[in-house]
Amino acid sequence: MRAWYPMSHRRSALGAAAIAALLMLTGCASLPESSAPQALGTINREPTNDGPPPPIAGRDPDLLLRDFLQATADPTNRHLAARQYMTPSASAQWDDTASTTIVEKTDTLRESRVGDKATYVIRTHKVGELAPDGAYRANDLPLENKIEMSKVDGEWRIDQVPDGVIMDHSAFAKSYRRYVLYFIDPSGTTVVPDLRWISVAKNQLTQRLMTLLTEGSQPALATVVRNELAPPVTLRGPITKAGSDPGEVGVGLGGVRIDFAGATNLSPRDRELLAGQVVLTLAGADILGPYMLFADGKPLDDRFADWSVADVDHLSVAAHTKNRIGLHALRNGSLVQVTADGMVTPPGYFGAVNNLQSVGLSPDGQLVAAVADAGRPPPEPPRTLMVGSYGGNAFPVAEGTTISRPSWNADGSAAWVVIDGERVIRAVNDRTTGTVSVQDVDISALTSAIPSLTFRLPITELRVSRTGVRAALIADGKVYVAVIVPQPNGKYALTSPLPLAVGLSTAAVSVDWLGADTLLIARAGDVDPVSSVSVDGSQPLPQTSQNLTPPVRLVSASPEHQYVADLRAVLELTSNPGGGEPYWREVPGLGANAIPVLPG
Repeated sequence: MRAWYPMSHRRSALGAAAIAALLMLTGCASLPESSAPQALGTINREPTNDGPPPPIAGRDPDLLLRDFLQATADPTNRHLAARQYMTPSASAQWDDTASTTIVEKTDTLRESRVGDKATYVIRTHKVGELAPDGAYRANDLPLENKIEMSKVDGEWRIDQVPDGVIMDHSAFAKSYRRYVLYFIDPSGTTVVPDLRWISVAKNQLTQRLMTLLTEGSQPALATVVRNELAPPVTLRGPITKAGSDPGEVGVGLGGVRIDFAGATNLSPRDRELLAGQVVLTLAGADILGPYMLFADGKPLDDRFADWSVADVDHLSVAAHTKNRIGLHALRNGSLVQVTADGMVTPPGYFGAVNNLQSVGLSPDGQLVAAVADAGRPPPEPPRTLMVGSYGGNAFPVAEGTTISRPSWNADGSAAWVVIDGERVIRAVNDRTTGTVSVQDVDISALTSAIPSLTFRLPITELRVSRTGVRAALIADGKVYVAVIVPQPNGKYALTSPLPLAVGLSTAAVSVDWLGADTLLIARAGDVDPVSSVSVDGSQPLPQTSQNLTPPVRLVSASPEHQYVADLRAVLELTSNPGGGEPYWREVPGLGANAIPVLPG
């Protein structure tokens, strides 16, 4: 296969792939775009190949049950490791596909024990559920199950157990790893992350990820993302190493070779998007290139013999969301730019007034949406949403008793706010005419979509993701992520609310997008006032509180920089040059009442 291309090209492609791989590996210590900060011991942990040991001989029934909850984390051969703890009849009847529940703080309580029979009650706390496709859903509910046990050949075994898998969280963290599938945003310009948790050997991971891509995104995203690896495009033949070696694909060097049936009829742009989905998904899983991609046996794109991350990096979220306008702040009711030399007040309306309450900058920095104190006596609405150009004039577009911090679309076409906690609007900007129109967003699905989900108004915070596909919300002090769905009439709806950070003991007060699939959260109180969480609700992680003076009033984040406003100052999360724990460092000159402002 490689004889078709010049040797110099092959060497440069391999070198570029190696450099890209090295950059990915060396970047793991920072806060990356596509993964949340993780606790020590869970970063890039490989699934356990050997699996848990068989039952310990002579084990007491309560200890055997604890061992069972560890063994269920190994899904190999229909949870064969867990079935060893059952009687033959119980193993035959147990449906391990019914559900998968992740628990912690488990107590095993003996209800009765007579001779060779025993009944135990497992009382535990449910922290998450795992769908068959590996999608995670956070939970925070008690769980109680009754387990019947009996002796078989002198050893205690489980005789009756409810259908579905229940596994301890510590065992889940050892056996499963989070991976990111990438699909295409509605505009066809960037990828959208879709998180999955998988337990599979490294040499089977490439095939598993490609199979999941062919099966498509999670149902909530299916109406808003594109999948180029969908019928009539399918996998053609086996996935091998770049040199057509079928063994140990995805392990170490050697690259990957994938042939797609039906891809010949794709347009050049769609072929590029297909390559972007595949390469970014595999590279994010530490499956090294080069990536040799074919369409019905011929090169997918004549420009590339071997694809690398650099060839598709322009589709990554990081390429579209880099902050090119720097830090701004709201100080004494005015917008200021924070520079190395101090504070610079922009010309025009937003730098001249002193009544602004919150500000949102468009990603390119050209437009501003701000909530202003109208200065009107009751019963007139005290807040006004102002929209205008960065250095020019502004005009009012909406009013209310409360208006949330504005958040802009990725393309700067609209600023989103919540009025009076229950009305979501888009202030849509027409750059050709300079006019702004107000468009209501349908939020009926937030309160009615899932019977078991208690979504309560008011909504106090709304932040549009950098892909424009999701929105982070704080409603009644709880954090959610909803999907932004375009409607046939040109309007939008918020649907499929997913609760995140469900274990928070105090109310959330501010949220922002740390990356494409991670949120930064501030909450009331002085215990872990700042934390991060993945967009699927997994991996909640308290951030350092060193130098913070709670309460934290607001967070403003990007992949490169994270800021908070606490009781006394605006602070930035800063790496410790000595390699120790990061800490929050004050941004000088802003004062106690300032608020950090980043684009988006």
